[in-house]
Amino acid sequence: MNPRRDDDALNWAGDDDPTLQDGSTDRARPASGGVPEGWSIPRVSADSEVATDTTTQADNPEPSGAQTPDNTQPSASAPSSVALIGMGILAGMYLLYTIGWFIGVARIEKSITDPVTEFMFSLGAWLAVAAPLAWFGATYWLTMSRPRARLIWLLIGVVVLAPLPFIIGSGAGS
Repeated sequence: MNPRRDDDALNWAGDDDPTLQDGSTDRARPASGGVPEGWSIPRVSADSEVATDTTTQADNPEPSGAQTPDNTQPSASAPSSVALIGMGILAGMYLLYTIGWFIGVARIEKSITDPVTEFMFSLGAWLAVAAPLAWFGATYWLTMSRPRARLIWLLIGVVVLAPLPFIIGSGAGS
């Protein structure tokens, strides 16, 4: 145990074992705490072109107004926490709809004797089971750049694809 309790979280048991080796090579270690020999640091200019520069930040300090890699701002297209939580809730609803359609279709008693009619009925039933997942996937894929349209179409799907046979209990044997 370390003398300071705060340092315990930063150490693993056995860190001081002399039989453990570092695994890095001498070439990868920087000689003066800067960039290792043969490596380069990409620099981003004002017009967003990446240029290769072999100097370190200590050799070429940037103006105080420039952003450093440590304090980069998130991009404007990054989804917010509310959007991610909403997408998770909608994805869960679509999964529950798929399960509801599966249970609703499994409860239906069919008295069809014609093979073509029976095949078409089975095909329609399995397409009904797959419809919520297909709607969610197609909506997500087709509206990648339009989050507001994605939300609208997913909400429309919640209304249109509700598993009514499961909700009202039709098709169950008496």
